Amino acid sequence: MVELAGIELTHPDRVLYPQQGLTKLDLARYFETMAEPLLEHAAGRLVSLVRCPRGRETKCFFQRHGGSGLPDEFRRKSVREKDGGRSDYLYFTKKEALIAAAQLGVLELHIWGSKIDDIERPDRLVFDLDPDEGMDFAKVKQGAALMRDVLAQFDIESFPLLTGGKGIHVVAPLVRRHEWPIVKAFSGELARNVAREDPDNYVATMSKARRKGRIFIDYLRNERGSTAIAPFSPRARKGAPLAWPVSWEQLDEVTAPDQFRLDNADPGAANNWDGYGDLRQSLKAGGLRALGIDV
Repeated sequence: MVELAGIELTHPDRVLYPQQGLTKLDLARYFETMAEPLLEHAAGRLVSLVRCPRGRETKCFFQRHGGSGLPDEFRRKSVREKDGGRSDYLYFTKKEALIAAAQLGVLELHIWGSKIDDIERPDRLVFDLDPDEGMDFAKVKQGAALMRDVLAQFDIESFPLLTGGKGIHVVAPLVRRHEWPIVKAFSGELARNVAREDPDNYVATMSKARRKGRIFIDYLRNERGSTAIAPFSPRARKGAPLAWPVSWEQLDEVTAPDQFRLDNADPGAANNWDGYGDLRQSLKAGGLRALGIDV
């Protein structure tokens, strides 16, 4: 057993990523090093966890609700469910919670698009560019740039996030003005418009058959209860990849969405979304009406 940031780590030498030989202690040290930029995006948001207690190649499970046996560093918030009932959800506020997550074998952090002080009004917009298997990553980058340009037509500045999986998330910060239904309607209309204008390359439906050879523009991250991978989160995938923010200029040089990994992460290169936290932008009434959305 070792102690890191006041948190006891049992079995610190347990290998979580067999191919790289990366251990629970390696994961905890990554969380400790990257706590500030990671919490900048994840703190105070409801979070869902992918837990792989014995490593990514063994049984993993998804956890979003509080329960017995979780560390005190994990905070809880009672949230109204669709059926009218209430459940305790999890959120983090401090570095110690990330270390405690490593102790539990948490290999992924997925966050809500709103904060706990106003969960009904999102402050971020996410488009997940999810390509069909085997698609050239250059086409995914083109799709991300297209979504950037479409959003810019509505005076919305956005930022690319390498997911550590197959695709790219295009993320835009928002002023908390509209509730989930408006934000979902806006993102859905944009995704469908892109798919209608270029149906050979894009689709806005989850149908597997229609996604053959195309990029699915997943706008459904923008509804209440949905989550998206947190910037700087590890992934429970081969190669120990990370979800890593890059600038649009840097994206031109990126060759794969899993290019950044636990064993090559550079904390000094973590501030790639210059100006993200300072932007004050929102979905404007004129733009919503132009898409047929009543406000």
